[in-house]
Amino acid sequence: MLTLTDQASTVVKDLAERATGSDEAGLRISTLPDNPKDYEVKVAAFPEPDDIVVANDGAQVFLESRAADALTDRVLDAKVEADGAVRFQLGEQA
Repeated sequence: MLTLTDQASTVVKDLAERATGSDEAGLRISTLPDNPKDYEVKVAAFPEPDDIVVANDGAQVFLESRAADALTDRVLDAKVEADGAVRFQLGEQA
């Protein structure tokens, strides 16, 4: 199962709450129809019915089923740039 670093948890929670005003929101990761090795990442108010929910320290990530399968051994990290831009990175779980 995908895991989140502490930094990613903080960033996901903050992004979702600011974008939606709800602490139930999260980050949704899905595969692209034309290329299942590429991902779409967006803030979502709620998970889709078939999404797998990964929760960590108040942050929620909603994984579309194909993304969940592909990211099962990954860890999500986040970095906030000086200009406020957020960059997510996927790494291998230790």
